[in-house]
Amino acid sequence: MANLLSLQRGVCVRNPGRLASWLAQPRRCKHDESAEYLHRSVVPSMHYQKSLPRLPVPKLEDTITRYLAAQKPLLNDDQFRTTENLAKDFQSTAGKTLHEELVAQDKSNKHTSYISAPWFDMYLSARESVVLNFNPFMSFNPDPRAEYNDQLVRATNMVCSAVRFMKTLRAGLLAPEVFHLNPAKSDTDGFKRLIRWVPPSLSWYGAYMVNAYPLDMSQYFRLFNSTRVPKLGRDELFTDVKGRHLLVMRKGNMYTFDVVDRDGNMVKPGEVQAHLSFILADESPAAAHPLGALTSENRDVWAGLRDKLVAAGNGEALQAVDSALFCLCLDDEDMRDHIHTSHNMLHGDGCNRWYDKSFSVVLARDGQAAINFEHSWGDGVAVLRFQNEIFKDTTEKPLVHPGSAPAGVDSAAAVRRLHFHLDDALRAGIAAAKENFDAAVSKLTIDALEFKKGGKEQLKKQKLSPDAVSQLAFQMGFLRQYGQTVATYESCSTAAFKHGRTETIRPATVHTKRCAEAFVQRPGEHSVEQLVEMLKDCSKYHGQLTKEAAMGQGFDRHLFAMRYLANAKGQALHDFYQDPAYGAINHNILSTSTLTSPAVSLGGFAPVVPDGFGVGYGVHDDWIGCNVSSYPSRNVHEFLQCVDKSLEDIFTVLEGKPIS
Repeated sequence: MANLLSLQRGVCVRNPGRLASWLAQPRRCKHDESAEYLHRSVVPSMHYQKSLPRLPVPKLEDTITRYLAAQKPLLNDDQFRTTENLAKDFQSTAGKTLHEELVAQDKSNKHTSYISAPWFDMYLSARESVVLNFNPFMSFNPDPRAEYNDQLVRATNMVCSAVRFMKTLRAGLLAPEVFHLNPAKSDTDGFKRLIRWVPPSLSWYGAYMVNAYPLDMSQYFRLFNSTRVPKLGRDELFTDVKGRHLLVMRKGNMYTFDVVDRDGNMVKPGEVQAHLSFILADESPAAAHPLGALTSENRDVWAGLRDKLVAAGNGEALQAVDSALFCLCLDDEDMRDHIHTSHNMLHGDGCNRWYDKSFSVVLARDGQAAINFEHSWGDGVAVLRFQNEIFKDTTEKPLVHPGSAPAGVDSAAAVRRLHFHLDDALRAGIAAAKENFDAAVSKLTIDALEFKKGGKEQLKKQKLSPDAVSQLAFQMGFLRQYGQTVATYESCSTAAFKHGRTETIRPATVHTKRCAEAFVQRPGEHSVEQLVEMLKDCSKYHGQLTKEAAMGQGFDRHLFAMRYLANAKGQALHDFYQDPAYGAINHNILSTSTLTSPAVSLGGFAPVVPDGFGVGYGVHDDWIGCNVSSYPSRNVHEFLQCVDKSLEDIFTVLEGKPIS
């Protein structure tokens, strides 16, 4: 989380020689001013990469046991017996063979993880639009000083901080990503000075000795100058580390200007400000045929239209888009509230976005900002680190200020407006894409909840996992609303391993089902003490599932990889994979993801199935926040009322009071 992502099939790198330099020791540029870098880590950025442990392939019997445990609360006795028989037969026949082949394949590919190539393939082969189906958003908190939230000031500072991050990373000076269990020992100058002299092939073990866990940083290479390029059947990831320009979108019009000069130095902040001011002052009308709409299309449709664009002489302009450091989307409206912000940052109007860029910074007229990112290249680990660093840098060390005069430069010469030659077929394609986009987003509803009667501190005092309690509230909420327990997905990073991606935590368990039914359907039948005991059982088991997932010991990725292997070999799938129960557990009606960060105000994503909820949530010291999306077959407002009631009941019981 060493050979990097270029080793995966269909991953295109313009400059493979540059890639090798990523694992080099920090190198100094001739122009070595502090303004160029966020910081100068004593430990090189990629110091731990070579010695990261490998993602384990779980034992087949453990995977089957865990799979059946996750199925238990979702099935009646007859269904479970059928599923159990199929699973046991799979374990002793086709599964045994596939597992052995997967282990052998993994042993001969020690430079990566067993899930990396199949996971890339899964994302890049998906033909649905990336909008709503894949791209999530994470919005920035506002700058604490209101005057720095001016759109031009904030945009300039964010662009400059992003360039500083990129330069720090590429110089090997960005501090490695490390999870510290005992920061008093491991997150110290003394330890860092010591560990930098330990060879990269052994450095991970040195960190492990002091309870520190370095995380995989292979995805960071894809942060900048990267784009998902549509191709028939399977897309490609494109990266050109030579790109020195920024892509800016406003009113569907597209502009570029250099943010790094020919010597590799950051363009002066005053010049960046002048160029952005020039774009914001441009009185050109909104694009009549906004090309960005095409990136919201079905991938095969978009691939065909892109070929037409290239044939019409637009190849060089598309190259400028694909190789740009990232995309800055300047929107011309203010955000009314959290819900409006969520819609705007998740999908916007479909015109002022290039959804295929590795990430886009979206800035509303009132300075509200967010990152929307394409998901195939990474899982948010790199994006969240980037967001945290950008927020810290722009709020603590802004390079331009309210009242700063833009540099007196010729922005008309420096800023290039991209023009595209469009024929009737391309214009019709853009119109159809916009129509499809509008139809899709019109079905999406988003609502939010802020539960203010308790949070992390109170739960920890009770020795309960805050995440477990949140997940239990979702189970209770769904049971109260719909009277059933359904397939639930919680994402867990496996970045503690080389080229780790994610594993699934399955929060719907026999414990949560029993507890939810007691609270929702039979509250009068149990004493407060019995209900508290059930909460503890849920918390303990959820904690176990979380640890297993983080250690690569879930069941979802293992079963996925074996199925992928069977398909790749052209083998008929065992009945285990045809079982309706297998289909149902992978039809995740409750898709959930959590993050808390000082930089992030809220995050969100669309449901992963038409009859599902997309649940973004965060547990704070004294409150719990949820940002939830749904399509018409579910009522998100009612769901959040049920979640709120569930949280209220849980905290009431924890105060020793009975629930009504």
